[in-house]
Amino acid sequence: MRVAALAAVLLFVAGCASRNETIVLLPEKDGRDTAVVVKRGDSEVVLDQPYAADRKTVFGERTYVATPAEVTSKFGPALDAMPARARSFTLYFVEGKDEFTEESKRVVESVFTEIARRPVPDVLVIGHTDAVGSDTVNDALARQRAETVRAELIRRGVKPENIQATGRGKREPVVPTPDGVAEPRNRRVEILVR
Repeated sequence: MRVAALAAVLLFVAGCASRNETIVLLPEKDGRDTAVVVKRGDSEVVLDQPYAADRKTVFGERTYVATPAEVTSKFGPALDAMPARARSFTLYFVEGKDEFTEESKRVVESVFTEIARRPVPDVLVIGHTDAVGSDTVNDALARQRAETVRAELIRRGVKPENIQATGRGKREPVVPTPDGVAEPRNRRVEILVR
């Protein structure tokens, strides 16, 4: 929650940072609750509602609720310059292969749509397997799955230098299982589009 809250905070410095600053907690797009603690010396203020704000000037400190119009007025250029939030997607594979399940074939288009929205996409592709097979086989299969997705992204026009692909084998299961257990939710590629 703290990381999300930090991402939702704008800091505006007018003049010297020790003289004038305004901190505003922006609402999360998905409506999740967030909070941030503002510490200045021995002073501590918790901002835990959308648009909660704390302003420090040479005349003192004041906590208040900002308006969306105030945020746009003061922070508009900074908000416009912020990159789009990262989006993640998960594609699932047929057991022992680098072939998508039927459901994942339908999700692929939304991945490409998200990448196309970004002027300079940064894409991380991480392949995973279930616990069937040796570490060596699973590592190779996870990497192969990630490379299959990477190759498709490149075929669709994403520059190769904007895509990182790696395999994690069976090391990070979504559903922990003993060795030798086939679990479809662990046979996946996670795609992070930034």
